Amino acid sequence: MADRQTAILGGGCFWCLEAVFQGLKGVSRVTSGYMGGHVAEPSYEQVCSKSTGHAEVVQIEFDPAVIDYGQLLKVFFAIHDPTTLNRQGNDVGPQYRSVIFAMSDAQLAVARDKIASIASHYAAPIVTELVVAFDASGAPLTATEKRFWPAEAEHHNYFKTHPGQGYCAFVVAPKVAKAEREFKDLLA
Repeated sequence: MADRQTAILGGGCFWCLEAVFQGLKGVSRVTSGYMGGHVAEPSYEQVCSKSTGHAEVVQIEFDPAVIDYGQLLKVFFAIHDPTTLNRQGNDVGPQYRSVIFAMSDAQLAVARDKIASIASHYAAPIVTELVVAFDASGAPLTATEKRFWPAEAEHHNYFKTHPGQGYCAFVVAPKVAKAEREFKDLLA
């Protein structure tokens, strides 16, 4: 059995991504957080101020023997718009940008291939950032801008604990439903 791996993806509000990826087989943990900014241990309020440079992201722990990185990226690109710079729907700001933090050479190669393979499916160019988040030895970078910072506790499992909240009902739930329709073979 292969070792567990980590993927870090940002595609709008982390509540949406968290809810979708939690439902996939082979995914053992999804943690909402922040990455890509210049402030250590940022708060939600700081990130929402658009001054820290962070993106809302999810850190996904997965078993590549059950679900591979390419399958995670297929779901990722299906549930957000990779052609809108610094926005997803009504969520506007750099914290909502489309970004992939590659954690290895293999992830970097898969992400490049995936972006190239889907580019012709969109009328506008794909603006998803691809960020190298590992050093020459393959270890995760610890520099502030390449470090994952977990979000505050109230943001974890948000959709599960607040399904009737307006944003969850009108923004998160449709993305979860879309993933459930399109990726039945990947559901836990």
